[in-house]
Amino acid sequence: MERENMNDGVFKEEWIKEVQEAQSRAYTPYSKFNVGALLVTEDDEYIYGANIENAAYPATICAERSALVSAYSNNITKFKAIVIVTDADEPASPCGVCRQVMKELCHDDMPVYMTNKSGDVIRRTVDELLPLGFSGKDFD
Repeated sequence: MERENMNDGVFKEEWIKEVQEAQSRAYTPYSKFNVGALLVTEDDEYIYGANIENAAYPATICAERSALVSAYSNNITKFKAIVIVTDADEPASPCGVCRQVMKELCHDDMPVYMTNKSGDVIRRTVDELLPLGFSGKDFD
């Protein structure tokens, strides 16, 4: 896979190293599938997330939601981008639950950068990951 052109004026190469640091914090004794997320605020602050598994599987939290929950818990609600990394051969997309949470908490055109262990990157927006999605914004 070739890396997509990341000259979109938002992506920074340093985010790859930062998201890998987040991934190193994952707790995955069952799946061994470590995921890291780097949420970049509008002020260029970094909020890290990692998937945290639980023997009662529904209690597991994904890296993307981990980062978003941390941000909102600290009254940070405006984001520039999110970067997600896995050790998969190809960049992996967020699960459906994470897509829904991003639809609720992020702006529709926020970039979502998905990367893998080789540094390949795919860029999509929140809206592209959940087309025709529904959120609280639709109540207006």
